[in-house]
This record gives sequence, structure tokens and C-alpha cells, in this order.
Amino acid sequence: MILTLAHHELRNLFLSPLAWSILAIVQFIIAYLFLGQVDWYLQNQAQLKTMLNPPGLTELVVSPVFSNAAIILLLVIPLLTMRLIAEEKRNQTLALLLSAPVSMTEIVLGKYLGILGFVLINLFLITLMPFSLLTAGQLDIGMMSAGFIGLTLLLASFTATGVYMSTITTQPTIAAVSTFGLLLLLWVIDWAVNINTNKATEVTEYLSMLRHYQSLINGVFSSSDVIYYLIFISTFLVLSIRQLHADRLQH
Repeated sequence: MILTLAHHELRNLFLSPLAWSILAIVQFIIAYLFLGQVDWYLQNQAQLKTMLNPPGLTELVVSPVFSNAAIILLLVIPLLTMRLIAEEKRNQTLALLLSAPVSMTEIVLGKYLGILGFVLINLFLITLMPFSLLTAGQLDIGMMSAGFIGLTLLLASFTATGVYMSTITTQPTIAAVSTFGLLLLLWVIDWAVNINTNKATEVTEYLSMLRHYQSLINGVFSSSDVIYYLIFISTFLVLSIRQLHADRLQH
């Protein structure tokens, strides 16, 4: 049932012009930035050869592309998730959804996986760009794989946050703004580490999505970073399920 709901959500998404517009715009922007990084690398190749241990294509092209993709999709994912539950509430069709012979867990996971499927399609197309460099040079596959895993977990976390925010409001616009605001806060929260010196900085450092992501795109694969994202995703999905349970009791 979960996969059926996910397929239905993904199909409906592709029936809307919003999904195709987002897909085209994201790919255009990432492609432009990717070609810019490649051009910069080619222009500075002679200077790089004079260095004792110069960075390669992966460090100078692939990692920046993954970093840019994370920022762009931070702006995009709230637009994809804002209607999931909020629009059902606004159109007063949530009661019909809750009365269907499916559990709250199946509803949340189905909608989550549907949107996540679209996000991963975007990620797959983005990843094809760095892979095209294999025809002209060598890539650090280990570092690239760590970056891909990191970006996948990061985008899955963005999506889980958006799903939850969509369950607590009846206005899709508010859901989008709230999702973006929370994600942005968690993205920059570690900046406080550079200002404060008390023990609270350990908490802000751990909560920072950016710090965990940077480790992975730098090729440092740590189980603690993966566990952080898995806990993050699970937390917001559980909160979404609990919120739907509360809504069902009200109806």
C-alpha cells in the first residue's frame, strides 16, 4: 500500500506543470554551474600542475556541484512538499483520506516516498554531469560516492521536514515558508560555534546539517553523520504520523 500511494503521489506530481518546471530549472542551473566549474578547472590546469599535491577533478568540480545542488534544492523542496497535507486540510478532503482503509504510517510514508522519488530523479540527473568527466579524466570514486550518499541523506531530510510542516498547517504557503525557515536555521546553526565558546556549541555543532554534509562531500565517510540524518528523518516522519493521528481524533 505504501508503494501504491508513493506511485500515485509521484504520478500526480508529474501531471502538474510545477514538477516539470522545477525539474527543468534545477537541471539548467546546475548544468550552468557545472560547466563554470569545468571551465575554471581548465583555465587553471597549468597552475595546478606546478603544485606538489594538486587537488583533482573531484575536489574542484564534483564537490562544488554537490554543494550548489544542496543549496538549490533547499529552496526547491519546500515548494514540492507544501501541498502534501496542507492542501488536503484547506480543501477539507483530509477526513476522506483519514477514513480510507490505510494507516497513518502508510499515508505519511507513501506521500514521503512519492516526493522523495521525484527528488532522487533530480539527484540522478545531477550526478550524470560529474560522471561525464570520466571520458576526459579520472575521478575519486570513493569521494564522489561519499558525496552522493551525503546529498541523498540531506535531501531525504529536507523532504521529511517538509512533510511534517505540511501536516501542521492548512496553508501550503505557510508550510513552504516554515520548512525553508527551519531548514535554513539548521543549515547555519553551527555558525554560533565560531562565536560562542561555551558547552552549548557542542549541541549546535551536532545539530548543524551543513557540518555533517561537509564531512561527507569532503570524502570523510563517518557512521555518526549517517546516523544523524537517519535520526533526523525518522524524527520528522514520526512527528508527521502523530500529527495525522491527532487530526483523525478531531474528525
